[in-house]
Order: sequence, then C-alpha cells, then structure tokens
Amino acid sequence: MTLKEFFAEHPKIAIAFSGGTDSAYLAYMAKKYAKEMIAIYVSTAFQPEFEKQDAIRFCEEYKIPLTILERDVLSQEAVVQNPANRCYYCKNVIFTEIQKKALELGFTCLADGTNASDDADDRPGMKALQELHVLSPLRICGITKPALRDVSEQLGLFTARKPAYACLATRIPTGTRIMAEQLQKVEQAESTLMDMGFSDFRVRCPEGYAKLQVKPEQLQFVLEKREEILNVMGPLFGTVCLDLKTR
Repeated sequence: MTLKEFFAEHPKIAIAFSGGTDSAYLAYMAKKYAKEMIAIYVSTAFQPEFEKQDAIRFCEEYKIPLTILERDVLSQEAVVQNPANRCYYCKNVIFTEIQKKALELGFTCLADGTNASDDADDRPGMKALQELHVLSPLRICGITKPALRDVSEQLGLFTARKPAYACLATRIPTGTRIMAEQLQKVEQAESTLMDMGFSDFRVRCPEGYAKLQVKPEQLQFVLEKREEILNVMGPLFGTVCLDLKTR
C-alpha cells in the first residue's frame, strides 16, 4: 500500500503531530492526498519550546491546519514516578487528549508518525497507541526512517535531516521521580548548547549532577567549548561530567 492509497481509504484524518521528521512527512502527505486533515500538537513539560516552534513553522509553510493543546503530564502520578514503562502512561494520556480533540473536531480517524524502522517490541508507548486504535500509515506502508528522510529532502522539507529528539523525560534515570525544575534546567542547558553549535546530543540528569553525551565527532568540540559549557551548566547542575560512552 502507498500513502496515496492509504489516504484514499482514510480521506478524513487527524495527525498526531510532533514537528519531527516522521510526523512532518506524514502531515505533508496527508495534506496532499487526504480530502480533509488536521494536525494536533500537544505541548507538555516534556517538549522543549523549539519543538513547538518547529511544528508551527512547518504547518505555516505548508498551510496545514494546526491545533495546539496545552496539557500537564506532571499531574499524572504514573508518569511522574518514571517507571520503566513510563512512555506507556505518557502516550496514553497524550493520545487520549488528541483523540478527544479530534473527535470534537469531527475526525474519527487518528494517525501517528511511527515508521517501519521503529521496533514495536522496544517501545512501551506503542502499546498505548494500539489500545487507542491509532493508525501508523508510515509503518503500514513499509516506509523506513532512511527512506522518509530521503524523500523529505527531495521535497525540500526542513525537517528532513532533523535529529531525533526524545522527550526531556528520557534525561531522568528510570525510577527517579520527574520534577518540573529538572526538566527546565535540562531544556535551558540543551537550548544553549544548540546555540553553541552542538547537535544530536543529550544533557542527562542523574541525581546530583549533569552528564553531557555527544556524538564521537563532537568530543573535541566539547573540549574547545569547555569553559563556555561550564559557565552555562555549572550554575544549573553544579557538577558537570562528560560521558565517554558517546551517542
């Protein structure tokens, strides 16, 4: 099945939109082939501000109707406790909210950007999507991450080579309670490091200190920017470490 055929079968559809490579490509194709579509973005403490701005920019560029929901995931105790399957509880909360809004707007079909490269066995959140009957057109059509990046680049989408950006909650070790203040510090640090020129990295937050994890090719850059990094991260976390186990 092609995406064109998928949207012919599902001509009125809501897209759970994150502003990342996968959901951006899916939303673009839905706008092209579906008779009626809408993108729904959920803003929580787990998404940095730049992700929301990318989502807004993308939808404005391609005239995709966008609805933004503001939701407090930290009000959910099952999420805050941060168990190994936290993603299941979080996805359940977020996609339930998206589904409610979609139905309110007259869309009975909801799709997300899970692609054919995603490992369902390693993603607790997929269980929540299955329970809520969310469709994954990219997966259904056998479209892999490398393939959709290539096609996105051919189409000129600015999201084509955008690095994967896992939610901020992944910076907190499993089993450690998630606090809003921690997430804010991580977001502030990562935003500033991006402005310095770092890409595809993580500021992880074990209890009591920060651990910077970068790609192998950026290790030397860390040393060159050592003083600047300490000036940014020191006041936020106190102790700052470099993880020699690169991404």
